[in-house]
Amino acid sequence: MKKFGITAYVASALLAAGTVLTGAATPATAAANGGYVSLGDSYSSGVGAGNYIASSGSCNRSTNAYPYLWNAAHPSSSFNFNACSGATTDSVLGGQLSSLSSSTAFVTLTAGGNDAGFSDVMRTCILSIRSVCHDRVMAADRFIESTLPAKMDRLYSAIKAKAPNAKVVVLNYPMPYDLGSNTCAGLTNDSRYDLDEATKGMNRLISATARKYGFSVGDADYAFSYHRICNGDPWLHSLNVSDTGVSYHPTPDGQRLGYLQALNAVR
Repeated sequence: MKKFGITAYVASALLAAGTVLTGAATPATAAANGGYVSLGDSYSSGVGAGNYIASSGSCNRSTNAYPYLWNAAHPSSSFNFNACSGATTDSVLGGQLSSLSSSTAFVTLTAGGNDAGFSDVMRTCILSIRSVCHDRVMAADRFIESTLPAKMDRLYSAIKAKAPNAKVVVLNYPMPYDLGSNTCAGLTNDSRYDLDEATKGMNRLISATARKYGFSVGDADYAFSYHRICNGDPWLHSLNVSDTGVSYHPTPDGQRLGYLQALNAVR
């Protein structure tokens, strides 16, 4: 099976990054000194976590989402909760950056999964035979390697330009499955491997691009260790046929104990 990765892009991005500053302000310190803006897709808006803010409409912003919880614990001079379900890098670039300015002190972001069609990848793998799943994952991987890097560059560059003084934390995506578990029904181990490897490829790109622009990376994938689908206490929803939109998204515990803790761990 083809190994997933973006080795050449990662290498060039890390070289372009030069040295990443250490000893930077923690998220709490940054927000205390200025405004906080939450950008991104459904993993930041809180799809799957319930308690949606009525005024957010189809963006499904949740009071259980990590940006809302983080701001409640570390009140800032202003809080713009812009993350929206279904957002792509292009829609974040075109519709979520107006709150950024030179006075913005703290920005968080999840983006890229919708560009690569991860929701469709997950559904395809659950509902189709192994070969169809594998082909769909390969298509997503090719997109991550060939097309998504330039989209990430445009978005991250715009964030850097609009909020030059902000500490920016980009959070990655948790791999959905624990390959060491034998309790999963419905998917072969090979299909679970494919889905996990696609997520790894996405996360490598996120890390490389973030560091290229001097942004920090919050490792949500690590925070979800032992709490993936098929573990005894999963923090991700499995496929939900009655509400497919929540499938593979963090539960309230996934937001509070996974994403929020990944953000808190950034130094």
